[in-house]
Amino acid sequence: MTDDTNLLARLADLENRVLRLEGGQDQAGVPFKQQSLREFLNEKNPQTANDRGLCIAYYLETSKAFGSFNAEDIKRGFREARIPVPSNPNDVVNKNIMKGYVMDAEAPKDGKKAWILTATGMVQIQKGFAADK
Repeated sequence: MTDDTNLLARLADLENRVLRLEGGQDQAGVPFKQQSLREFLNEKNPQTANDRGLCIAYYLETSKAFGSFNAEDIKRGFREARIPVPSNPNDVVNKNIMKGYVMDAEAPKDGKKAWILTATGMVQIQKGFAADK
């Protein structure tokens, strides 16, 4: 895929996500239905708690327009998706920090340590996990 083609594909994806966030319509005029967290996880097929935590963070940032996320947000995401919550959600985030997928946010969120995804983390989610295992 050439750089121009890759950029155009990413631009189209971003435009579609903005339309979904704003309650827009697709090119045929059909209203977008926001994808649930469970549907998103099924699509990306994360295999480990760390991968699932990363997917939840991505979903929060892109579908729910979170500027940053904290450990409580990740715990709520596991519950929303009806997946057992890891005993230490901070460890899930820390392991993704070590992989370069997550970094510290500029400010705390709700008085707690907060993080954001890195560009590398976003690319990891976009490609999915099926090929990794």
